Amino acid sequence: MGISRDSRHKRSATGAKRAQYRKKRKFELGRQSASTKLGAKRVHAVRTRGGNQKFRALRVEAGNFSWASEGVARKARISSVVYHPSNNELVRTNTLTKSAIVQIDATPFKQWFDNHYGVVLGKAKEGEEPTKRSKKVERKLASRSGAAKIEAGVESQFTAGKLYACISSRPGQSGRCDGYILEGEELAFYVRRMTAKK
Repeated sequence: MGISRDSRHKRSATGAKRAQYRKKRKFELGRQSASTKLGAKRVHAVRTRGGNQKFRALRVEAGNFSWASEGVARKARISSVVYHPSNNELVRTNTLTKSAIVQIDATPFKQWFDNHYGVVLGKAKEGEEPTKRSKKVERKLASRSGAAKIEAGVESQFTAGKLYACISSRPGQSGRCDGYILEGEELAFYVRRMTAKK
């Protein structure tokens, strides 16, 4: 049969059946969904119209996530899919698509925050000594310390070591699983949705 992206086979707005005046065309072609899962990176290249390429991510384990309020992006490991606006089945199967809400490892952002502001987010490991810094670095960190404020919702996630993030790229088209950390009203909205679901 083949997957088709045309609208000729559909009924009209009034419900009338349309006449079939031509066969399917190559430019109306649709393909099977990628259903990107969590796992060791596996990406297939697909030849598309005009000799171009799409990159089907079949498995992905990490992505580039941005922390908008701090203006920084880091590569972070994805641990699981926690919410999906379209379908709960995608949560159960850990399928990565655009706008899926995932949990990512907080360590890269925690390290950046420590280096940039000299403040350790969450709880420090036992027996861990504070890093020795030169006087110049101490002065630089002291000048930045006033801006080292993050909202309570995000800070509590650092304690757990996992951050909520939204995927903004399309893994089945670009072969990447990139996104941004949830903050503010958007974070509050998705936390409400997740607690309501349980």
